[in-house]
Amino acid sequence: MPLPALVPALGLIEIPFPRVNPVALQLPGGFAIRWYGLAFLAAFAGGYLLARRLARSGFLRLPARDIGDLLFYLIVGVIVGGRLGYALFYDFPSFAANPTRIVRIWEGGLAFHGGLSGAIAAAWLFARSRGVPFLNIGDTICLSSIPGLFTVRIANFINGELFGRVAGPDVPWAMRFPTDPLAQELIARGAAGMREREAMIEQAWQSGLWQQVRPMVPLRHPSQLYEAFAEGILLGLVLWGLYAWMRRRRVEMEPGTLGGVFMLGYALIRITMELFRQPDAQFTDAGDPVGTVLGPLTMGQTLSLVMAAVGIFLIVRGLRRGLSPAVPEPPPGGAGT
Repeated sequence: MPLPALVPALGLIEIPFPRVNPVALQLPGGFAIRWYGLAFLAAFAGGYLLARRLARSGFLRLPARDIGDLLFYLIVGVIVGGRLGYALFYDFPSFAANPTRIVRIWEGGLAFHGGLSGAIAAAWLFARSRGVPFLNIGDTICLSSIPGLFTVRIANFINGELFGRVAGPDVPWAMRFPTDPLAQELIARGAAGMREREAMIEQAWQSGLWQQVRPMVPLRHPSQLYEAFAEGILLGLVLWGLYAWMRRRRVEMEPGTLGGVFMLGYALIRITMELFRQPDAQFTDAGDPVGTVLGPLTMGQTLSLVMAAVGIFLIVRGLRRGLSPAVPEPPPGGAGT
């Protein structure tokens, strides 16, 4: 069957949204371990192991024993920056009316660009306190953050948040999300808060209600999976490919160059992904269904343009200064342990 004729047929094959409870483990006293939290735990654990590897190879100008301290700085920076970024850029009126919401991170609401800004500030403070090159630490963070970009986007998918725009029959991998606004009206109307909404969705799965209303819910792009693949795999292959190339050639780029590649690459990916991602409801209205904030750009695209500009500056700076001989690996038992 020719491919053009095959596409409509594939549109009849629908991939159901997987039934995965956002709560990985319910604990006594109303406490819970969520997949979202485990994704961040995996992100920081993976980043820690990669940073130790980079320190032991001589790429990171920091003893491997100090990686734990750096990680502590970054955890605080990412959480504080991510929360403040979300409050300032995405939901300022709500947080201004109820400032205590800023500490209720278990309800969700962390912005990547805010988390990145927090990580940069934390890395700068750490570098200053230890007398190590800030841009070298920045390059290491960019290389080490790749697993986290993947795991957090998968957690977004499990939560059913940040789903994509309505898709047509020419997208055979489109899905119907139980967190879709229409689905919420049908199975979780009147839910007070995130946990009650999730409980009502789980009850709909158990009772069969979700299967009844599912055909009425529109198909959407699983944009979380798009981002997991593009940010966590494609961007990772580029960054680690450049690192492997430097190791083979026994050279190093000017500190900050890999960070520039990361920032430019992520910005281009995010600007593209915003074309498939459902616009933020707080920015949309009848006259602006796309949710633009600066000309034709969404908030994510606007913030990513700033990232792209910084990334281009760092790349051009690195290309002008050229390559330098790589620092030899520290001897076993030396400063790199």
